[in-house]
Order: sequence, then structure tokens, then C-alpha cells
Amino acid sequence: TTSSTLRAAIQLGITHTVGSLNQKAERDVLLQDFEVVESIFFPSEGSNLTPGHHYGDFRFKTYAPIAFRYFREMFGIRPDDYMYSLCNEPLIELSNSGASGSLFYVSRDDEFIIKTVQHKEAEFLQKLLPGYFMNLNQNKRTLLPKFYGLYCVQAAGKNIRIVVMNNLLPSAVRMHLKFDLKGSTYKRRASPKEREKAVPTFKDLDFMQDMPEGLILEGDKYNAVCKTIQRDCLLLQSFKIMDYSLLVGVHNIDQASREQDTEGDVDQTRPQVQKSLYSTAIEAIQAESGGVEPVDQTGGIPARNLKGERLLVYIGIIDILQSYRLIKKLEHSWKALVHDGDTVSVHRPSFYADRFQKFMCNVVFKKMQVKASPCKKRRANGPAKKPAGSGASLLTQTSVGYQYPALQQQSSTDTREDTERVAAMQSGRPDLLPQSLLPSSSAVNTPGTPVFVFHSNTGFTSTTLTLSHSQDTSVREFGSETASRNQDSSTPKRAQLSFEETKALRRMWKSNRDST
Repeated sequence: TTSSTLRAAIQLGITHTVGSLNQKAERDVLLQDFEVVESIFFPSEGSNLTPGHHYGDFRFKTYAPIAFRYFREMFGIRPDDYMYSLCNEPLIELSNSGASGSLFYVSRDDEFIIKTVQHKEAEFLQKLLPGYFMNLNQNKRTLLPKFYGLYCVQAAGKNIRIVVMNNLLPSAVRMHLKFDLKGSTYKRRASPKEREKAVPTFKDLDFMQDMPEGLILEGDKYNAVCKTIQRDCLLLQSFKIMDYSLLVGVHNIDQASREQDTEGDVDQTRPQVQKSLYSTAIEAIQAESGGVEPVDQTGGIPARNLKGERLLVYIGIIDILQSYRLIKKLEHSWKALVHDGDTVSVHRPSFYADRFQKFMCNVVFKKMQVKASPCKKRRANGPAKKPAGSGASLLTQTSVGYQYPALQQQSSTDTREDTERVAAMQSGRPDLLPQSLLPSSSAVNTPGTPVFVFHSNTGFTSTTLTLSHSQDTSVREFGSETASRNQDSSTPKRAQLSFEETKALRRMWKSNRDST
């Protein structure tokens, strides 16, 4: 079957199956819907259901049409857009085929990619569909391939199975570098034939050699990428899937600007915004498209290289239809005898997933180191230590030592009075007043200042009340509570508290006098 015949058969078959599916009422997906296979025969002369064509007779099969219709609706793809993208204009064949010899076609609007798959892969995808359905319901943001349809073209005694997926690398954006990464090192280097291509697909050893610094992402982007990879690997491990890869496309913004300046006006068609949801790299990793780095409508993840050049990175997990079957177990055992078993790509799913995550998050992607501001550094390291005798510390010492000697004298007097009061209490005569004199400070004991001495036989502490005419009233109390307050408080604050206590003492003195 020639490539042109295959492309025409694909477009005729998809047009018919999508059109007939629109006539069926929408309903919930049932378990048996994943096993349904619809078949339609396309004779060259046409029939009541199919149009005539210039190609040989063929039969077109559609797998799980109801389930895939739900998948397309989940990603916001309308039936008319799906049919228009794939069938309105001829498909573009990509020159570089996969290692397994698969053919790739891309739609004209750069939205969908069509890949031929082997019989075992198509069969495995059918078994995978219920779990795939459950995962998409839980989380639509994933780096796993978005499958939009599974079909089979039977012609000339051959079965050619194809799968329709989202396009990871938009052809309108020039990829300066492209990598197929697995996390293994055994024979993971691009072949000389691959290197001759205009944009070769390099592998793990090439990445470690050419980009040892990795791709530097902002903190939130890095965390989102690693979290998404970890979640997807856990799902693949549960399905016993291995030998998958991370496809990485790198567009260098600064290099593209230099090339445009040297080459002059280049015909660059602006890429169309993708119609399907969650299909761009920035959407798949659950990260916001804002931030310091530039925003591009093609959905690339902003990054930097070691030189500081601006990059757009397009990533996605591919080749997930390889299960750890008996043939893969034998392949791993044979390679392990020849080489180190932990470095070969074929390995048990749990080990493969763990190695894959570590390689991507430690080697491929690196977190950008943010420089902390001086203020943040001081807060992190604690308050700055100043040398003794300088700044505010010297000012505090000078103020206490020289500007307010009366406060120091009064504080020492209070302490002496407290000692005498304790001695009086121990002698059994709490009504005796301390023999110490009041401080001679002019601010407290000025000429003409009345002094009230109150003796209480009702359990109250002996108190001396001093009222000043020149400023606010102050109270001297011989209790330990007031003495500590006098030591810790400033002069204005003592005046305010003493005023309240003065009023209380006055009321107690009057009440005691009346009772007497």
C-alpha cells in the first residue's frame, strides 16, 4: 500500500465514522464500549453508505468509537473540528520514521499526529483504555499521549493500524535541539545516520555530553514538571509499562532572533493556537504560563541554558504501548548478561519508573537558583550585630547613665524600702513605716509637696502618697509589685499609673476616716 493510498483511506474512513457517530445520541461510557469494533467496507465504485474513490477497495475499522468520542469531548475537540483538521486537506508525511519503522503523518493545522502501530501495540491500547479512561477523569493534565482515535485500514491483505494523538512538537516552531530520553545509558547515543539529518534526535548520552548543566527552569515550573512525571510514571508502572521515552524539543529564542537578523526577512507563519485542551506542555504540567520568562502561545515551557539564553521547551512522554511481556523479559535477561543490567533500557516497570524520574529531575531539568535580597539575608541570618559602644547601643547606655540619674537613685531607694518593709512584716508589726527617707530628687520631693501617710489596720499595706504640684501626681507604694513597676517603667508611665492609684487610695482613706 503506497503512502498516498493510505492517507486517502484514512481520511475517507475518519470522515465516515465521525459523521455516522454524530447521528448516535450521547450517553455515558459503559464498560462494553471499550471492546466495540465497527467495520465499514469502501469499494472503489462506492456504495449506499460510502462514496466512490480512485483507490483500491479497503475496509476501515474503528475501535471503541463511543469511548474515543468521550475522550475528544474531554479535551474540548468538537467533531467538526476533528474531521476538518484531519480530512479537509492532505496529511503531511514526516520524513523521520521511528525506530520500529512507524510512519507519521501530521495534520495541516499542526493539531494532530497519526502514527502507525503494530498489532501488539494496538491490542495493548485496547486493554489499556478502561484504565486510561479512569486516569483522564481523575487528572486531565498529564504528559502521557492524548489518544483521540484508534483505527485499522485493511487493504491488499494487510492490516495497517493507526492511532491519532496530540502533536507534541509544533512544526511551525523551529526546534534547535531534539532529544529522546529514557534514563538509560546502554547504546543511548544517536547513530551517525541520525546525526546527518537537519534536526537529529539525540539520546541520553548525547544530552549528558552536550548539555551537562541541563535545562534550567523556574522553581514553580521545575516542581510542576517533576510532580507530573512522578504521577505519570506511577500510572505507567501500575499498567506494567516500560521502555517509554520523554520527547524533548528545545527552541532557542535568542538564537532564532540572531538567525532572523542574519538571514533577513524569513517567511515565518505564526502557529495557530491549538484547539484541544491540556495538550500543550505548559498546560500538561499544571503550571501557570506567567512568571519572569516570556510567554508563548504555542505552550512551550520557558527555560534557560547555562549561557542564560531564553528557551522554550516542549515535552511529552511517548511510546507507552510497550508492556513488560515475556519477550521483553527475555530481552532484558539477554542484555543483562552482556552489559550492566541497570543501564539497559528494557527493565522491570518499577525500576524503570524510578530510574526515569531520577534522570529527568536530576540531570535533564534543574531548578533555577534565586538570589536572595540583602533584606531577606539579614532576616534569615538574624539581626545584624553592632560593635559595642556604637550606634543605638551607645546612645542607650549614655541616656541611662547620664541623662536620668534621678531614676537610678529612685530605683535604689525603692529597693531599700522593700527590704525594710519585709523586715517589718517579719517582726510582727506591719503597721510600722520604713525608716528610710523619701528621695531628695526635685522631681519627686519638692518644697511644699504634701505627704500623706496612711496606716491601715484592715490588712492593707502601709502606703505613702506624695502629690506634686509641678507635674502629674505620683504615688510611691512600698509593695513589691509597685516597686518592680517603678524599676521597669519610664517616668511618664509611672505618673499615669500613680494617678489612678491616687484616686483609689483617696477613696480608701475617706472610707477609713468615716468608719473611725
